[in-house]
Amino acid sequence: MQDKHQVSAEDSLIARYFKPLATDPGALGLVDDAAVLSSSGDDIVITTDAVVEGVHYLATDPPDTIARKALRVNLSDLAAKGATPAGFVLTLALRSKEDRWLRPFADALGEDARSFACPLLGGDTVSTPGPQMISITAFGRVPKGRMVGRTGARPGDRILVTGTIGDAALGLDVLTGGAMAAMLASDQVAQDYLIDRYRVPRPRNALAAAVLAHASAAMDVSDGLAGDLAKLCAASGVSAVVEAHRVPLSAAAAVAISAVGLEKLVSGGDDYEVLCAVPEARCAHFVREANQAGVAVAAIGTVIVGQQAPRWTDAQGRDITLRRLSYSHF
Repeated sequence: MQDKHQVSAEDSLIARYFKPLATDPGALGLVDDAAVLSSSGDDIVITTDAVVEGVHYLATDPPDTIARKALRVNLSDLAAKGATPAGFVLTLALRSKEDRWLRPFADALGEDARSFACPLLGGDTVSTPGPQMISITAFGRVPKGRMVGRTGARPGDRILVTGTIGDAALGLDVLTGGAMAAMLASDQVAQDYLIDRYRVPRPRNALAAAVLAHASAAMDVSDGLAGDLAKLCAASGVSAVVEAHRVPLSAAAAVAISAVGLEKLVSGGDDYEVLCAVPEARCAHFVREANQAGVAVAAIGTVIVGQQAPRWTDAQGRDITLRRLSYSHF
C-alpha cells in the first residue's frame, strides 16, 4: 500500500526550489491549493503574461535571465498602471527537472521577487514534451478607482516614453546572427548591452507613483512603440503626432538606425518601457519626479483630435510611412 504521506516528485520540486521564495504569509508555505492576498481598501490590479521558449526567449538563453524576464514583463504592466506590486503566482511547463537549470532560475526569480517587493504566492508545475513555458500572473495595488488605463488620453496631452527604444529588437538580431551581429562584430560591449536589453527587461516600477499622479493614460511598450501607441490612441478615441527624431535611442541603436531603419526600432517589441499621455500642465512635474526616481523620460509627440492612426514625422515635419507597427503573435 502506498504511504498516504508520500511526497510526489512535483511536491519535492516545489519544496526545493520555490517554497523559499514564498515569504508572504498569504502564500501559506505553498502547502495549499490557494493563497490569500490581503486587502487594505485598495483596488487590486491583475496582469498576466507568459514567456515561451522560441517565442519570447531562445533555448540557449541562461535560465537566470529567463526567470527575470518572466517576472519583469509583468512588473512592467503594473508600473504602467501606477500600481505597487503585491505578489505573483507562477506556472511552469518544464521538459525536465534538472537542477542545473532550475537552481539558477529559482535563485534569480527569488532575487527579483525581493528586489521588487513582489513575493511568490503560489502556482503550478507541469511537464511538457514541447517548448518550455513560464506564465506569471502578478497582482498590484492602487488607491480605489485610480488605476491608470489606456482610455484617458485627451487632445493636447504630451506623449512621453521612458528609457530607450529598439535595443531589445537589436539584441535579438545579434543573438540570431542578423545584420547587427555583423555590424557590431568588433564591438563586444555594444553587443553585450543589446543582448542584455533583450534578455532582461528593466521595468519602470520606480516611476509608478508619478504615472499614478500625473498620467491621463499609460501602457507598457511590449509589442513595439508604434503599435502600442496606436492601441493607446484607439482606446482613448484620439490620434497623435510623433516626432520620430525625439524617440530616445541608445548609442548602439543610434548607430544602427542607418542600417536597419526606424521601423525595426519602433515596431520590434520587447522594450518594456512606459508609454504615457500626460496633460501639458503636468509634464514638468512628471519629468521632475522621473528624474528623482532615476528614470529617463522623453517627450516624443502630442495627442490630437481624430480617429486615424498616429502620424510619424521627421525633423523637418515630413510624414514617415511605417509599414509595420508592432510584433504580432498571429
